[in-house]
Amino acid sequence: MEQITRAADVHLKYVKEKYDDKGRIADFDLDLPDNFNYAYDIIDEIARLEPDRKALMWVSENGEEKTFTYSDLSRLSNKAANMFLAHGVKKGDKVLCVLKRHYQVYYTVFALCKIGAVVIPATNQLKKKDLTYRIEKSGAKYVVATADDGVPEYFEAAIAECGGVTEKFIVNGFRGGWTHFDSEVDKFPDALDRIENNVNDDMLMFFSSGTTGNPKMVMHGYHYPAAHIFTAKHWHNLNSESLHLSISDSGWAKFFWGKIYGQMALGATMFVYDFDRFHPDKILYIIQKYKITSLCCPPTMLRFFIREDLDAYDLSSLKYATTAGEALNPEVFNKFYDSTGLKLMEGFGQTETICIIGNFPGNELRLGSMGKANPMYEVVIVDENDNIAPVGQTGEICIRLNNGRSNYGLFKCYYGSTDNTGRAKRDNMYHTGDTAYMDEDGYFWYVGRIDDVIKSSGYRIGPFEIESILMEHPAVLEVAVTGVPDPIRGTVVKATIVLTNQYKDKGSEKLVRELQDYVKNTTAPYKYPRIIEFVDELPKTFSGKIRRAEIRERDKKALENK
Repeated sequence: MEQITRAADVHLKYVKEKYDDKGRIADFDLDLPDNFNYAYDIIDEIARLEPDRKALMWVSENGEEKTFTYSDLSRLSNKAANMFLAHGVKKGDKVLCVLKRHYQVYYTVFALCKIGAVVIPATNQLKKKDLTYRIEKSGAKYVVATADDGVPEYFEAAIAECGGVTEKFIVNGFRGGWTHFDSEVDKFPDALDRIENNVNDDMLMFFSSGTTGNPKMVMHGYHYPAAHIFTAKHWHNLNSESLHLSISDSGWAKFFWGKIYGQMALGATMFVYDFDRFHPDKILYIIQKYKITSLCCPPTMLRFFIREDLDAYDLSSLKYATTAGEALNPEVFNKFYDSTGLKLMEGFGQTETICIIGNFPGNELRLGSMGKANPMYEVVIVDENDNIAPVGQTGEICIRLNNGRSNYGLFKCYYGSTDNTGRAKRDNMYHTGDTAYMDEDGYFWYVGRIDDVIKSSGYRIGPFEIESILMEHPAVLEVAVTGVPDPIRGTVVKATIVLTNQYKDKGSEKLVRELQDYVKNTTAPYKYPRIIEFVDELPKTFSGKIRRAEIRERDKKALENK
């Protein structure tokens, strides 16, 4: 390979990719050195080649702005690494980070990556019980936390109960018993000798969303950030001139998917809007004001966007838009397209993976499909006996392992649980727990989580299909479809619905029949919801995913108490 001289090309040192005669990605894999480290080999290298390249633009809710170059992040991460080292943080130590959308999260993550410590992201929505669970299960020894939202108080209560934490660092505030992060970082030099690691060492540990039961601890190695080069280049469709906005905060895997790893490997600029509460009109204004070129957010947020008057905003700077986290309803796709002229490019992945299925540039987009498999992996659909399912048959989405591919980007294990790891990784496959079917052209069509699929009167009904139909009705803002035990049919379909503002006071039997007829007239009648419940809000995980399991459990208890 020729000598790399541009920031935009740094990633090419580690990528093996091929394109077809139409310019579409046809093959992709990574060739990483044994000591690959994203912070040293990507961020520091870009800083060396183009020190003034803009890496990060941060805007607070009150309009304060800060801009950081790649050189700034390289220098600040060295200072933060020296600070952490001086305070006893060493390779392998677990560091629990609750940093919202603060700009400090970037050089904190890079600093801990350079040291070899394990970053454990967490959301500011957690309370004492949640933090106690995370500290005890992970063995976290250090905490880096925002001063906002009562987070320090919850940490203090949790640590008083479970102990284990050696030192606490506070960001954007002062508090007795805590080390002030910013002033402490300023004391240390911005030069750092490389600390060696192995590409398979523990680097990053997510607590899963926990849609059922307690969250699992998902451990990733040092290859994980490099694997997101595919996510950024071939799903987000970014380049070194992009100004990219992913809305997730740093407590979630989507932050690492969408605004720090693969995106910065391409030399793109990350835009961060540091807000507390989601207001769709404010996000739309931000896109307009700062001329964002690329947007990624979950369907939940898009549903609120399309309820706004999108035509009131100048969104012409947007060149590309992607979505993940839940299946995308066609109604949302169509309304967003009508207003912006942009097709929402859906992607599918998990906390355990990168983007493994997606609508990638150049491929024909089929509305309702998640797209095609990432060529980095061998993605298959298997039946209940782990045999490859025929075309068109619903089965579990799996990834073949030990097939001559690097399989970089896949999680190492569920930390502390060989049983959970063994259930997910068995028979040379990683089992995602999500179901779909694949058509004759290799497009994947989402059905639902294995536990969410409804079996009624001998039929298998995917909740997503019914939810998408109901979302087309003007009365429906949000909906969750679940199964309810029934003495005759075994299970019947239920829709739990949040009504739009104009229908808030119209949740009558007449509307129930209207919605049932709407489904009957759109799809096979056996799929219609025989039970409809109107609620003010749906139960969700901290990351915004609908907890259908909670609805099922609540309905089960209601039946038992009758």
